[in-house]
Amino acid sequence: MQGIGDRRRIVKDLRAKRFDLAVLFPNSFESAFWPTLAGVPRRAGFARDARGMLLTDKTRPTAEILETHQVHYYLYMLKETLGLAGDPGAFAVDVSKNHAEQMRAWLAERRARPQGKLIALAVAAAYGPAKEWPTERYARLIDLLAEKHGAECVLVGSPGERGKSEQAARASKAGALVAAGETGVGEALALLSVCDAFAGNDSGSMHVAGALGLPTVGIYGSTRADRTGPLGPRTEVLYHPIECSPCLKRTCKFGHYECLKRIAPEEVAGALERLGVWD
Repeated sequence: MQGIGDRRRIVKDLRAKRFDLAVLFPNSFESAFWPTLAGVPRRAGFARDARGMLLTDKTRPTAEILETHQVHYYLYMLKETLGLAGDPGAFAVDVSKNHAEQMRAWLAERRARPQGKLIALAVAAAYGPAKEWPTERYARLIDLLAEKHGAECVLVGSPGERGKSEQAARASKAGALVAAGETGVGEALALLSVCDAFAGNDSGSMHVAGALGLPTVGIYGSTRADRTGPLGPRTEVLYHPIECSPCLKRTCKFGHYECLKRIAPEEVAGALERLGVWD
C-alpha cells in the first residue's frame, strides 16, 4: 500500500515530465487519478471503475471484446480512443545489446552445465498463490530437465519473488541459477532472450518469453488462458479445469489449489519437448 508521501512523489514526477498524453491500460480509478492530478492534458482509457470523468479520450468495452484475448481488448481501446490500429500477431520486443552481453557474462560466471540448454522458469506470480504452481513441482522439473536433457534452469522474477525462487533451487538436486531480484527490466528481457525456452506461471516473464519467440509453456490455474495466455509462434498452455476454475481469485477459497496440483512436472517437460526445444 502506498503512503501519502509516495503518492505525492508520483504526482510530482508526472508533473515534472510534462507529459502530453497518458494511455491508461489498467482499469483502476487510481491509475487515472494520478495523471489527472498531475495535469496531463490527454488521458485515454476504458471508462471503468467510476473513472469516466477523469478521461479525455474514453470508450467502454463491448460484451464481445470482454470475451476475447486481452491483446484484442487493449487494441480495441487504443483504436476507439486514439484511432491507433495494431496487429495482434505482430511482436516487437527490443533487447539492448549491452544488456544481452551483461547477462551472457553473468551466466558464464555462474553456470554449472554451460553445454546444456538453458531454461528460464518463473516460479512466482505477483497476482497471488492461485497463479503459482507448487514450489516442489518446480524443484522436480529442474531435476527432470537435468536428468533427461542435461539442461540447466535459471529462475527469473522480481525482488519480491526471490525467496520462492531460492526455495525451489534449494529443493532440487540439480540446483538452479537464481536471477530473481538481480535484474532490472532491461536485463530481465535480455536474460530471457539468451535462454533456450521458458516454463512458468502466468506472469510478465511468460508473456515476454512468448513475444521473444522462445518455446514457452504457461502453467495456468485460477486465470483464463483464453484471455491471458502467452502469445507467440511457439507457445503451449497447461491447464486442468475443475468445477471451480477458472475462479479468477488471488487465493483458493477452498484452500486446495487442485487446479494447479493436477499439472505434473512430467507434463511441463513434455510440453517443452513438443515445442522442439531439443530437436
